[in-house]
Order: sequence, then C-alpha cells, then structure tokens
Amino acid sequence: MNELLKYFDEELPGVNDFLVGEAGKLNGLVSEVALHILKSGGKRIRPMLTILTARALGYGRDDYLPMACALELLHSATLLHDDYLDDADLRRGSTAAHLVFGRAETILAGDALLALANEMGSRYGKARLSALLARGIMATAEGEIAEIQFSRNPALDRDVYMDIVIGKTARLIETACRCGAALASDSLEAEDAAGEYGLNLGIAFQLVDDALDYASPTTETGKPEGGDLKEGKVTLPLILLMEDADEAANAELLGALKERRLSPDQCADIVEQVVEGGYAERTRQEAAEFVARAKRALDGFPDCREVTVLKQAADYVLTRTK
Repeated sequence: MNELLKYFDEELPGVNDFLVGEAGKLNGLVSEVALHILKSGGKRIRPMLTILTARALGYGRDDYLPMACALELLHSATLLHDDYLDDADLRRGSTAAHLVFGRAETILAGDALLALANEMGSRYGKARLSALLARGIMATAEGEIAEIQFSRNPALDRDVYMDIVIGKTARLIETACRCGAALASDSLEAEDAAGEYGLNLGIAFQLVDDALDYASPTTETGKPEGGDLKEGKVTLPLILLMEDADEAANAELLGALKERRLSPDQCADIVEQVVEGGYAERTRQEAAEFVARAKRALDGFPDCREVTVLKQAADYVLTRTK
C-alpha cells in the first residue's frame, strides 16, 4: 500500500484546496453547508480515481482538477440529500448538515453542488464528459429511489439489493474512472475497461461499507453501529443472516423493518447475530470477488505507476475498517 499512500499524499492537498476554493465561491446561504460536508473528511476516492485513470492512459496536462473534483462534488451532494432523507444524526463523525444549518439550506446546497459539478465538467468543452456526468447523476438518483422503495417493502431479494448497490454507489465510481479515461482518450475501448474497473470497485466498496455498518464501531466509521438496520435497510449481511433463518423469523423481521418497530434491544441483538454468525465477514468475502474483477479489468492498461496505485486502491477497499 506504500505507493497508494504516497500518491494520495502528493495529490490530496491540491484536491482539497480546489474543492474548498470552488465551494467558497457559492452563495453564502449554501457555501457554509457545502464547506461543512467537504471539510468533514472523506477519502476523496472518486477524484483520485479520475486522476489515476487519466494519467494511466497518458494524460499529461495539469488541468485535471475541475474534472476530478466534479466527481467529489456530486458525491457530496448525494450525502447531503441522503442524510436529510434518512434523518441521519452523524456524517463522518460530525453532526449532519441538516441539523446544523437547516433542511432547506441543506437541500439547496446539494442542488448547488450538483450544478457546480456539471459546470466544472463542461469547462473542457468535451461533450462526452458532460454526458458521463449526467449519466452518473441519473444512475445515482435511480439507485436512491430504488432503495427508498425497497425499504418501504423490504424483502429477501439479492437482485434488488445489488441493483441498489450498483445505482447508489458503484455507478458514480464507474463514472469517475470513465471520466478519467475520456479526459485522456477518445477510445471507447479504454473507457469501457476503466468503467469495468470502477464498477466492480464500487460494488466492492459498498459491500464492505455494508459490512462495516454491522461490524465496525461508530468511533471508526463516524456513523451509528447498525444504522442501516435502524433505517429499515436490507443489506447483504442481513440477507445472509435471513438466508440461514426460517421463514417465520424472516417474515417477522421483514414486517418489523417495514413498520419501523424494531426496538433498540432488538437491533442490538440482530447486529450481534450478524457479527457472531460471520455474516459481515462473508460480505467482505463476496466483495473480494469484485475486487478481483476490478483488477483484471486493468490487464490491458500500460504498465505504469498509476496502474500499480489503482490495484492497491482495490486492495485497500477490501481491507478498510472505516
């Protein structure tokens, strides 16, 4: 992981400064909200993937920050909207923006970040980049809509769950990689390979995230332990638990999730069952298959430092603890 850490250390200061500078130009009503979410932390995986993919495919110019940071602004906008919709208390260990600044201000800030991201992508005068950003936004919105529908009528359904994972997380990571490729080249073959890497990396990222929701303490993740369960979300660790349970127990659990009547003690008991039954770890094992697919997608890329870092990034996704 040494090359990965070194690369991030080199690039993150520029990424963070650019993000803060752009957010600071927004109207004062929403600028503070945008800066709150941007300064609360975050791994900056999406902008880094754009930079890495572009350079891996030969991009040598130094004007990559607007394109790379557009992806982080899109992601930040979804976080603001998500926390509002989920009525979340915490984000990255800090108080959620809608509780600090108000709901209207938070929604408007999310909208402003979406608009700013699109404007930043358009600075290159390349229609393909704008199209990719638009597709990424639409896919993410569709994933969020599907998740809301699923939480209103939860079921033991892996296919629906995977569609949600792909929509709400993986497509935007895929978009980050596709944008890097499109910045460097007009080759759709290269873009598709980059997209395949990003899609599988994104799926693995969300699977690990869902495992961490059960198996990692709030001090590590910055989010309440078992938060997905409390919000009525059916994710892979819970699906695996239900696949080993009887129909009557599953019917009762799904009914309780639908009606949001799980008590804190019941939630704690389910979290314990998931962890002690090894279902969080089994979720990580499934994530490992997607990490392997992501790394195979890079086989046709040139042998360079950036490809080494992309492979290490895939390994990091699998082993992260927060």
